[in-house]
Amino acid sequence: MLMNPVNAAVAPRGRTVLLSSVSSDSHTWNLVFLQLLLEEMGHRVINLGACVPDELLVRECAAIRPDLVVISTVNGHGQVDGARLIGKLRSEPRTRDTPVVIGGKLGITGGAEADGMARRLVSAGFSAVFQDDAEPAEIGRFLASLDRPAPRHPVAAS
Repeated sequence: MLMNPVNAAVAPRGRTVLLSSVSSDSHTWNLVFLQLLLEEMGHRVINLGACVPDELLVRECAAIRPDLVVISTVNGHGQVDGARLIGKLRSEPRTRDTPVVIGGKLGITGGAEADGMARRLVSAGFSAVFQDDAEPAEIGRFLASLDRPAPRHPVAAS
């Protein structure tokens, strides 16, 4: 059986992935796409939906203890909402070490400014940042990397 590039980049064991948008983002098509992509990769996805308040996401993450949290943003407020959210997740003892990634439209402009936003979000505590032009296989490679020892410094994916 031939595997598509997304599946080929994924470790064989499935994970529990908590999926949500940032609190100000009402877009749902991106969440549906990500859920289907992650499920195709063999992972169990708990999709909290759009416009999830930070406190609810932190509470659910602490209760579920997922292997990964994926935050999607389409509305251009990812940098602001994401920085606030990751601060809350990292301040909660039960979520402090949970891998958390964010991806999508981080701000209202792109280019070099987006790279700076990605670096700031990693510095704030995200495990990785996937900008809006990221290929789906990038998340697969990131998931596969969770099976290896953690790098000393998290990376901002482009």
